[in-house]
Amino acid sequence: MKLYRIPDGIVIEEREQFCLLKDEDWDKFVNDDNLSRKMQKIARSFSPTRNVPESLLPPIKSQEVWASGVTYLRSRLGREQESRKTGGGDYYARVYEAERPELFFKSTPHRVVGHGGKVRIRRDSTWNVPEPELTLMITSSGKIAGYTIGNDMSSRSIEGENPLYLPQAKVYDGCAAIGPSIYVSEDPLPANTTIELDIRRNDSSVFRGSTELSRLKRDLAQLVSFLYRECTFPNGSLLMTGTGIVPPNDFTLHSGDEIVVTIEPIGKLINRVE
Repeated sequence: MKLYRIPDGIVIEEREQFCLLKDEDWDKFVNDDNLSRKMQKIARSFSPTRNVPESLLPPIKSQEVWASGVTYLRSRLGREQESRKTGGGDYYARVYEAERPELFFKSTPHRVVGHGGKVRIRRDSTWNVPEPELTLMITSSGKIAGYTIGNDMSSRSIEGENPLYLPQAKVYDGCAAIGPSIYVSEDPLPANTTIELDIRRNDSSVFRGSTELSRLKRDLAQLVSFLYRECTFPNGSLLMTGTGIVPPNDFTLHSGDEIVVTIEPIGKLINRVE
C-alpha cells in the first residue's frame, strides 16, 4: 500500500484505488508501529475511487531527515576520488569497513521538496550531483514503517575540498527531494530491488545508472539502531540509506536538468534543477 500527503489530508492507495482521509494529521498518522495494519483496515472500510492524487506534498511534516554515507562500494570510491588531493580519501575507506556507520543530519522539513518540485545546486559549488537513495520512514520507537525515494543533493567540490565541509555540501535550501509516496509493507523490500537514476538535459539522457539493494553494505536495522542510540524523534524520522550510483567525475548538474529516480514498488521521484 502507498501513502500520499496532499494539502487537505492523506491519500491511501491500494491496487491503484485511492481513499481520501480529509484533514488527517500526517505526523500522528504515520508515527504508528502498526501503520500497515491500520491502513489495511481503513482501506476496507472506505469506498475507493480511481482518482490519482494531485498537488502532492513531500511526505514529511515535522520529521527530521538524516542520511547515511559510504554504504555502497561505489560511493566509497567516489568519495575517495573527490578528496584524495586534499588528503581525505583514507577516511572513507575506514568508514566503509568500520562498525559505526557515517550518519549526518540532512534536512529540516522546510528545505525538502516533493515530487515535481525544484531542487537546488549551491552557487558557490562547481561540481554538483544528485544521490538517489532508498529512504526509510521510521517511527518514534525506531521501527521501519515504510519506504520512500530520496534525492540527497550534494556539492562534491565543497566536500572534496575538505571532509569537514560536509554540512555545507549537504545542507542548504532545496538540498533534498523526497517522494512521491510512502510504500508501507510489513515485509522488507527484497534484496534485488533496483534503484535507477536518469538525468535528462534538453530532452536527452546525459547520465543513467542503477544499483540493487543487495549491494548495500550496511543492514538497514543497524543504520536505524545507530541513529536512535542518543537521539529521540517525537514524530519519527526519515533516513536516507546512501547511494550506489555516482556519475563520472566530469559530470555536473546544470540548471534545468530533470532528475528521475525510480524505485519499484515505490514509484518515480521527478525533480528539476532550479
